[in-house]
Amino acid sequence: QVQLVESGGGSVQAGGSLRLSCAASGRGFRYYVMGWFRQIPGKEREFVAGISWSDGSTNYADSVKGRFSISRDNAKNTVYLQMNSLKSEDTAVYYCAADVWGRATVLVRDYNYWGQGTQVTVSS
Repeated sequence: QVQLVESGGGSVQAGGSLRLSCAASGRGFRYYVMGWFRQIPGKEREFVAGISWSDGSTNYADSVKGRFSISRDNAKNTVYLQMNSLKSEDTAVYYCAADVWGRATVLVRDYNYWGQGTQVTVSS
C-alpha cells in the first residue's frame, strides 16, 4: 500500500510562486510513476504534470508548460511541483498521484494511489 501526503498549498497573489511537496510511503518509491492533478468544484480532475520512474522524463498539461516544473528526490521519497507565474485559473485542489511500474500518463484511471489534496488559491 502506498500512502501519499501533500503539503505546500496556500494562498498567493497572481504572478507569485508556490512549491508543492508529496511524500510517499514505501520502499519502492524509485519505481513509482508520479503525477500531479488538480480539481475545482463541479469539474473533473485534470492532469497537471507527471514524471516517470525509469528515466525521470516529464510531461505537462499545455496550460502549465513553461510555468510549472515537476521533480523527484528518490532519496527522500518525495515529488515536487514548483509553480511559478501563478494565475487565478490555477486555483484548485492539487492532488498527488502514484502508480507502481506505470507510465506517466494524463489519465486519472492510470494512477492507483492518491493523496488527500492541498488547496492552492491564487488571487488576482
